[in-house]
Amino acid sequence: MVEGTMMSGRDQEPSHYYVGIDVGTGSVRAALVDQRGLLLAFAEQPIKKWEPQFNHHEQSSEDIWAACCLVTKEVVQGIDAHRIRGLGFDATCSLVVLDKEFHPLPVNHEGDSSRNVIMWLDHRAVSQVHRINETKHRVLQYVGGVMSVEMQAPKLLWLKENLREICWDKAGHFFDLPDFLSWKATGVTARSLCSLVCKWTYSAEKGWDDSFWKMIGLEDLIDDNYSKIGNLVLLPGASLGIGLTPEAARELGLPSGIAVAASLIDAHAGGLGVIGADVRGHGLTCERQPVTSRLAVICGTSSCHMGISKDPVFVPGVWGPYFSAMVPGFWLNEGGQSVTGKLIDHMVQGHPAFPELQAKATARCQSIYAYLNGHLDLIKKAQPVGFLTVDLHVWPDFHGNRSPLADLTLKGMVTGLTLSQDLDDLAILYLATVQAIAFGTRFIIETMEAAGHSLSTLFLCGGLSKNPLFVQMHADITGMPVVLSQEVESVLVGAAILGACASGDFTSVQLLQVEFFPGCFSRLAFYLEL
Repeated sequence: MVEGTMMSGRDQEPSHYYVGIDVGTGSVRAALVDQRGLLLAFAEQPIKKWEPQFNHHEQSSEDIWAACCLVTKEVVQGIDAHRIRGLGFDATCSLVVLDKEFHPLPVNHEGDSSRNVIMWLDHRAVSQVHRINETKHRVLQYVGGVMSVEMQAPKLLWLKENLREICWDKAGHFFDLPDFLSWKATGVTARSLCSLVCKWTYSAEKGWDDSFWKMIGLEDLIDDNYSKIGNLVLLPGASLGIGLTPEAARELGLPSGIAVAASLIDAHAGGLGVIGADVRGHGLTCERQPVTSRLAVICGTSSCHMGISKDPVFVPGVWGPYFSAMVPGFWLNEGGQSVTGKLIDHMVQGHPAFPELQAKATARCQSIYAYLNGHLDLIKKAQPVGFLTVDLHVWPDFHGNRSPLADLTLKGMVTGLTLSQDLDDLAILYLATVQAIAFGTRFIIETMEAAGHSLSTLFLCGGLSKNPLFVQMHADITGMPVVLSQEVESVLVGAAILGACASGDFTSVQLLQVEFFPGCFSRLAFYLEL
């Protein structure tokens, strides 16, 4: 069922609207945004996920597109369609596989073609990524020196080695999920520079490196000028073809021919949505510093740490530097934690006191995390809440370490356990997990600064940024102020920025960050170290 919420702001009729669509790990979300930056309508629809075996995570591109259509129709109800000017997509960096006629192909041993998406968090290609890293090819210097199993090259190699007949030999198109969505909307197979640079080893300056694909055994992708993985590359926000096709327009409930933008990865859309925030008048250090002093942290199922620089900075264990992958003209470094929201859920839901927590939270009409935050305040007594974990510590690499250790073999750990199984014990374990994630952020920051970045302020967005404890622990543990924008749906703001840029109403993404969406940052909440 679609969950829709109408927001304030429709009282004064704007002249132009833009639609942003965000495909996350567990749901698709859409927003209608006006030229003032007000989010006027929001809708969300869950999407299916399969885990046929450990570390294999799959989705369906048809299910995802159907969800996109549902939420888009929801947010444009009652709107003058002629005022909708642009559409932008962002999505997780999952791998979509289609045949030469653009039909789904199976990415599983069961031969189920409806499951044609290998999700970003899938870790099936462990052997393949080890062999790729052993080559020490020059492209690896642009992914922190070590390629992640979550990138596309090892997944492609896994498909060739394990599903040759039912998938690899029949494949005609391999898309990053954001690029699949823009193709579905326009029929244009162009890829976003963001996707190809960040996950496929493409260089904004040099293009594809033939020697890399030959060295790792995927030389067949070079055929026909890389047609299977992309030979037309556009900057995020560039207008695609002649806009929305009549078929896609009917499915989405939008006018045919409106501008559709080259896409962004979801974390990069969030970074774009917050990193240019106007912070004047709040006394923050970053007000007097360049935008390169800011670190955007997009925190949901996983967390991504996005820092930009005028010149390339090579950070061991941190992805990049990627040129123009998020903000045109700037180099991007992307740190990350493979599981954050997913880890918190795992720890809380696996505790013996979880049923009691559910019952008490439901009785108070609260989320389980709002209840836990309140419970921590009750048991902390006179001491700061952070000291409740003086004897309990979590090492958070339950799904390996993405940054800065770049070691997918690492495992999680909890030390200081007792025989207690009550609600106090669960609340403290939850706190220790949140703290562990914040220390992971601090570790990434310290590594980035040692390599040459100068960072002073955190800008958080995503689902976990709505949790006051998560935000406060990041401020306490990093020693940096944390800024939250008034518009909490910053990822959708980033997607709508793309649509506005593609429409021609604004000439560049940089101009959009200054003149577009002023309302999003008119009020800022910020957390300081206690």
